[in-house]
Amino acid sequence: MAGSTFGNRFKIMTWGESHGEGLGVVIDGCPAGLELCEEDIQVMLNRRKPGQSKFTTPRKEDDEVKIMSGIFEGKTTGTPISMMVLNKTQRSGDYSEIAGYYRPGHADYTFDEKYGFRDYRGGGRSSGRETIGRVAAGAVAMKLLNKLGITVNAYAKEIGGIAIDYDRFDMKAAKENAFSMPDSEAAAKVEAYAAEQMKQGDSMGGIIECVIENVMTGIGEPVFDKLDANLAKAVMSIGAVKGFEIGSGFEAAKAVGSKNNDSFIMKDGKIAKETNNAGGVLGGMIDGSSIVFRAAVKPTPSISAVQNTVNKKGEEIEVSIKGRHDPMIVPRAVVVVEAMAALTLIDLIFENMTAKLDNICEFYNR
Repeated sequence: MAGSTFGNRFKIMTWGESHGEGLGVVIDGCPAGLELCEEDIQVMLNRRKPGQSKFTTPRKEDDEVKIMSGIFEGKTTGTPISMMVLNKTQRSGDYSEIAGYYRPGHADYTFDEKYGFRDYRGGGRSSGRETIGRVAAGAVAMKLLNKLGITVNAYAKEIGGIAIDYDRFDMKAAKENAFSMPDSEAAAKVEAYAAEQMKQGDSMGGIIECVIENVMTGIGEPVFDKLDANLAKAVMSIGAVKGFEIGSGFEAAKAVGSKNNDSFIMKDGKIAKETNNAGGVLGGMIDGSSIVFRAAVKPTPSISAVQNTVNKKGEEIEVSIKGRHDPMIVPRAVVVVEAMAALTLIDLIFENMTAKLDNICEFYNR
């Protein structure tokens, strides 16, 4: 299978399936000397693991990470870092009946069409558990960004059509409620709505917003490797994501240039912008403002409510999906969005080091 690698200078390759022996990632390009231990990785993995509340899949997994290579005496060696998480509670029998039909909203049909064969146990490679490798690698990228004073914070902006009120914005609340929403009142409304949808055997989607701050200007490339283009690819590669926008996004299509343009001003003796409709990126390169983007996450396709589909014999049938599934993916996907943003950013930061001859001469003191 092609397409399991991401990045150029800071490159990762994820591996594993939902009901295989385990899942993991190999990182190539991490510089030597970064203090790193399994606890650093586990903090982020714990945010995406299942079974954290009644609003996530009841599948119980420790998702305990093991670093297999690339670390010596608590620091990275500059060699590939390999990490793995073992699957401990596979229940492949829950999925045996779906071998004969195509689940609506899943990749069952396209896998059969492409490969003539598929791992039907929870979706195999297309399962949400594939994101374990992304989050583990993202934790390393995040630690590198922290060394540079850069922060990446994502949260649920909207779930089931219920949006946060920015006048009540509180990131502390996002860490305390089950929905990663920085608005306690909105979270309470989502809880009531989610409980009703779960009774009906249905699911819900939402919008994740991510803010990256304190990034140096000029990061990103002006043509194919634009920062916003790479972010879009990174975020859209997450299985449940169906839309991406940065800055004012689709609202820009309704605006006029005089309102959508961000005027430059002087602030504290430095060039700054009066507004941030561009979302922190101009011409594919960071302009010094906060990077702000959003991802639209679809409702979980595996639902117990009856749906119409077709089996492999070409017969139209009705199905009710059994197994352990999230009624909503948004809360657990928040950390995945952060991870992909961190991976995209650190890759382009490393690439930017050779953008100017002066940088090279200064580094080698020549």
